[in-house]
This record gives sequence, C-alpha cells and structure tokens, in this order.
Amino acid sequence: MEEPIIQNKELNIWEALIPVFALVGMLAYNVYVFGDDALSGSNQFILLMGGAVAAIVGFYNKVSYKQMIAEVADNIQSTTEAILILLFVGALAGTWLISGVIPTMIYYGLKILHPNIFLPATVVICAIISIATGSSWTTSATVGIALIGIGKAIGLPLGMVAGAVLSGAYFGDKMSPLSDTTNLAPAMAGAELFTHIRYMALTTVPSITITLIAFIFIGLAQQTSGATDTSIILASIDESFYISGWLFIVPIVVILLIIRKTKPLIALLIGTLLGAVFAIIFQPEIVKSITGAESLSFQSAYKGVMTAMTVDTAIETTNADLNDLFSSGGMAGMLGTIWLILCAMVFGGVMEAIGALGRISAALLKMAKSIFGLFASTVASCLALNVTASDQYLAIVVPGKMFAKAYEDKGLAPENLSRTLEDSGTVTSVLVPWNTCGAYQSGVLGVPVVDYFFYAIFNYISPFMTLLFAAFRIKIKQLAS
Repeated sequence: MEEPIIQNKELNIWEALIPVFALVGMLAYNVYVFGDDALSGSNQFILLMGGAVAAIVGFYNKVSYKQMIAEVADNIQSTTEAILILLFVGALAGTWLISGVIPTMIYYGLKILHPNIFLPATVVICAIISIATGSSWTTSATVGIALIGIGKAIGLPLGMVAGAVLSGAYFGDKMSPLSDTTNLAPAMAGAELFTHIRYMALTTVPSITITLIAFIFIGLAQQTSGATDTSIILASIDESFYISGWLFIVPIVVILLIIRKTKPLIALLIGTLLGAVFAIIFQPEIVKSITGAESLSFQSAYKGVMTAMTVDTAIETTNADLNDLFSSGGMAGMLGTIWLILCAMVFGGVMEAIGALGRISAALLKMAKSIFGLFASTVASCLALNVTASDQYLAIVVPGKMFAKAYEDKGLAPENLSRTLEDSGTVTSVLVPWNTCGAYQSGVLGVPVVDYFFYAIFNYISPFMTLLFAAFRIKIKQLAS
C-alpha cells in the first residue's frame, strides 16, 4: 500500500494495452480449445505468455529484466498468506470430511432448509458469517463448502449455489469493519472507516436486496429433489457417518476464533487439528478404512488423518450420488489454484514494473470530465486492474492513489471514492478466473468461475449500482466547506 505507482514516461497507452489485448486474445482461444479444462494448466501458461509479451514491451521501453523480476517477486510475496490459507483450507476440508463435520452440516441442512428457500437462505447465512468474520474467503471455506454439499444433495446446479454463497459472502465482506479490503479502501481514499461503511450501505443494501429477490424467484423455479429422494440421501449419510450435534463444535470454534480477530491461518490450523481429533473420536471406522488397517492404533490414526489432510480422500456410501460429494483433494487439491495464482502474479508484476498499470489508470483519469465520468473512470480502472493485475488489492490501491486528488478537485468527499473502490474493485475480483479471488473461490468451492459467473448477482450488480447513483446524483456527498 505504501509503494508508489510505477510511472514510465517512455510508455504510451497503446503500448501499455498490447499485453492486455494479447492476454485476452490468447485466453479466449485457449478456452475455445480446452473448454472447462483450460484451468488445468493451459491458462496458467497463457498468463506466463502474457507476462512475456509485457516484458518485450518493457525491454522496448528501457525497463530492465532485474526491475521486472523484482516486481514479480514482490507480487508473489504479497500472495504468501493466500497460498498458505489455500493449503490449510485443503487440509481442513479433508479432516472435516472424515470427522463427519461436513456430512453432519449437510444432514441437518437437508432436514432444515426447504429446497425452495435454499438459495436466498444461503445468501443470508453467508452474509451473516462474513460480517462476523470479515472474510469472504473464510466464509466460503467453511459454511460455503457445506452449503455447496447441501445444494448438490438437493439437486441444484452447483454454479447457482456458488453464486448465492459468493453474493452473501462478499456483501458481508464489504460491510464488515473486520475486513481487510473494507479497511484498505478508506485508507487509500482518505476516508474514516465507519463513515465509509455507512456511506457504502447506500449502494450495497439495494444491491443485496435485488440479489435476494432474484434468488427467491430462481429458487421457486427450480425442480429440486422431493421428500422421498431427500429421505434416501439422509438414510445413506446416516449409514456412512456417525451424525451428532457435537460435531458442530468444530466449525463453531473456528468462527468464534475469527470473530475474536484470530489470524485466519491460526484459526484454520486449529480447525484442521480439531477435525482430526474429532475424526478419531467419532469416525474411527472411516479412519481405519482410509488406511486399510484392521484396528485403530496410534499409527493407523496418524496415517489416516494425514492422508485426509494432504491427498485425495473419498468416502464410499450406499448412494452413488453422494460418492462425489464426500470426497476431498486435501492440500494436493489446492495446488492447481496455487499454480494459477503464481502465474497471474507474474503477469501482474511485469505489467506493474513496465508502468503499464499506471499508464492505463492515468488514461482513464483523463476521460473523467464530469462527476459521472470520474465515477465511471474509477469503475473502469478497478475492473481493468482486476483483469490485468489479477489482484483485488491492486484494484483498490492503484485507482485509490490515482483518483484521490481528482475527487478532491471536484469537491467530492473521500467516501465517494472509497465506496466506488469497493463497489467495483472488491466484489468483481471473484468474477475473473485468473484473479487471485476467482482462482481461490473456484478452487475452494469446486465450481469453475464460468459456472457461477451469471449467478454471482450481487458481485456484478454492485458496480452498476454505484454508477446509477452517480448518474442521478443520488447521495453524492460533497466536501465540507
């Protein structure tokens, strides 16, 4: 946040856009050829190729190889916590599966949540958890995984359920004073935190209201599994796992830790270890079956939980439809997502080093002749940086630095800028497959971005809502004279 935006007077706007056009073109062709398998590795290489194009532009404009590598290193270093969180999420998913935590959440969810209200209920549940924790990532990694499982068991399309999870999670993330992006945006704009949150509610509440109404109608239109099918599923879960309300202790402990501002890595580690302990206590037969041991000893218990944490684990049930549901990739299952993040950071780092990000933002700023134009330029800048820099923090920091003076010159209070940064930078990051947020959420929920994109209603309504308010001058706060 404290680093200056790199400016390169040698670089013109068209040169800055060459890597962007090249990347979009290569990704489009790659997805056409590989389809849903594009994220299995080919898109990652395309991001490196985009970085290579940016590097060629940089060499032409007198940027050294050393400068580019240094910026790439800084970018990758900034993702260290995200990568570790992903690894712990993989481990947590494994122990929560074999301990029966996820099956228990699915079991009781099937009994309580009626299929027709499941989608709006998912939005509300994820919003509450995300406000309490301040983290959309933690919300999707805990209750989000369970809700995906319930949705699959009911027979809802997973993209639809993931869209509801992310809509609620990002609403809560935006409105929580515990959220890093909610603190970052006013810090960059020069606004006060709680003033920012109150002002942001003006656009965020209408957006989430529209989202809830949409999911109510979508839910009513769905043909989901009936009572008979649900009864069969419940019986199959009951036969395969020991279902107990005591297992809710594990997710409750994790949520309480995060509410008390425990670092996510620590909370996830504790959740993983608790899951391992509960697996040995409540599901000894499953732990034995993973290792093929005849009896549960210290060695077989250790091997069973370590296997669940680190590699693929699948629990066979009497219902074939549940077998895919009760499987986990462990830490190994997250490596593809980590690979994508690292390659995205290479592209973003080179783009920053050659001054392309600063040049693109400056060009957008010049287009801001009116107040609406200023808001529109900010939104466009945030969206462009989510696509090119592949990181939501850069999509807040770079436009925040570039536009702060322009808002002041127009006589606009800084919370106008901080709200726009969140409405367009924070929430749209999850809609870009190679962005760290898009890669993370699709990896954790097991649903490709292309599948949930249309249903992440809150995430793409938000930037339109902020533009609507700007166009009609609704609640546009002026600087105090």
